Amino acid sequence: MHRKIALAALLLILAVINWSIYQKEQLLSHGRVVFLELAPIDPRSLMQGDYMALRFKVANEVYQALPKNTASRRWRHDVQADDGQVVVQLDEQNIGTFKRIQGDQPLGPDEILMRYRVRNGEVKFATNAFFFQEGDARYYQPASYGQFRVDGSGELLLVAMYDKELHELGPEQKSR
Repeated sequence: MHRKIALAALLLILAVINWSIYQKEQLLSHGRVVFLELAPIDPRSLMQGDYMALRFKVANEVYQALPKNTASRRWRHDVQADDGQVVVQLDEQNIGTFKRIQGDQPLGPDEILMRYRVRNGEVKFATNAFFFQEGDARYYQPASYGQFRVDGSGELLLVAMYDKELHELGPEQKSR
């Protein structure tokens, strides 16, 4: 009986993991391309081994727009809001800029929803780091934008890093 329970649990876990992988693959294949501008970050934490610490300009603007709790200000956990959605306006190059925190207003033709989360008093989009192969940090030094894939519900996935002219960065692009 214990073997049957263990096998059933294993099959359930594998099904959940595979469903999650399938959803990410669908997002990569069919998600809308959006570029978010990087915001300045402490240069000492920018490149740490095989990853780059990230902060996005839109996240800073969302933070400014969220209601604050002055009693917790000294701990930097002064944002009252929880996870939510932001409306991002896209230009002709799909560069996203902060428009508003999502309320009940309908989206315009050049607007999309993006999910954000608040963790330790900071607004984050999908991730706060971009991982790369050891020794490839030099390729990502000129990063100015993160490229995301976004679905209709606002779920997003960081795909690549781009320079200020929107050229993809990485070892495969070194011939430019």
